[in-house]
Amino acid sequence: MARPRGRKRAAAAAVEEEDSSKPEAAAAEAAAKKPAGRGRGRGRGKRAKASPKPEEYFPEKRNLEDLWLAAFPIGTEWENIDKIKEFNWSFENLEKALEEGGELYGKTVYLFGSTEPQLLDVNGESKIVLIPIVVAVDCPFPPSDKIGINSVQRENEEIVPMKAMKMAWVPYVPLENRLSRIDSLKTKIFTLGCTQRRSALRHLKTERVKLFDYCMPYYMPLNPPEDEDDTVVNIIYPLEPPIVCDFDWEMDDYEDFADEKIKDEVLPEDEKDKFKDFLKEKVRERKRELKQAKEVRKKAIDDMDPKTKEAFENIQFYKFYPVKTPDTPDVSNVKAKYINRYYRHAHHLM
Repeated sequence: MARPRGRKRAAAAAVEEEDSSKPEAAAAEAAAKKPAGRGRGRGRGKRAKASPKPEEYFPEKRNLEDLWLAAFPIGTEWENIDKIKEFNWSFENLEKALEEGGELYGKTVYLFGSTEPQLLDVNGESKIVLIPIVVAVDCPFPPSDKIGINSVQRENEEIVPMKAMKMAWVPYVPLENRLSRIDSLKTKIFTLGCTQRRSALRHLKTERVKLFDYCMPYYMPLNPPEDEDDTVVNIIYPLEPPIVCDFDWEMDDYEDFADEKIKDEVLPEDEKDKFKDFLKEKVRERKRELKQAKEVRKKAIDDMDPKTKEAFENIQFYKFYPVKTPDTPDVSNVKAKYINRYYRHAHHLM
């Protein structure tokens, strides 16, 4: 007997509904088999992968990049040492001089740092900048193991061993050799180092701390310095305020010099005789110092072996200023060959 047309339609619809639900059931079954994820994202669609973060770029360090920082900035006040890093100074000229093809390549050199305050243009404004400088001494042995302590504020000059101020010449290790054994390393670069810890300064007396401000590398040249025959003596006469002046014992007269200070109202009338006696004593002291310096130099030269004397005769001083970079002020107009009262002038200004 024929099946009613209505039942055929119902059966066909049921089959069609069953077929259409199969993909959904398969997807639900697959999702149920997946391990449960963390958080509220369970059952959601697959998340797109985040794009990888760009790798940070760090420029490769140069082999001698930190050499200028290894040279202790002698004579710089402790509170100002951090100002050296106010700018990202570059001493690539020093590095190139010590690398193959440079003026100092393969030579034994001793380096010390210092600072020079100068008024420079910084982003269109005039500003006092503490410029770091490095002096390289081309010599086969240390130019000196002593430190000079001198300043306008101090009446007497002192020459002391480096170790008295916790300083010494120390070997510099280039970056490429810092994983090597130090005892097997042969370097020809030495820097002036200071082992005085800044954190320990508060435990020292103020006078001791200030000594570091007045330090400068000492050097005794074979030839007498320009001022060895100088007739000028620096004076600090103890008054309130003190009288600071220069007295030339060949050009100035004691009586006239004192009268001039009275006329300028810096010296009381009743201090005149004391002031003249003070001048005379300072002149005698200076003459004794000059005489002793000549004797010491003569003895030192006489005691030198020929090789040492030859090395001192050929010694060369190189004074390096930082090179111009987009991050640093231009120092080209303030460069000077003068180093200090002992080393005098550099043979080469870099």
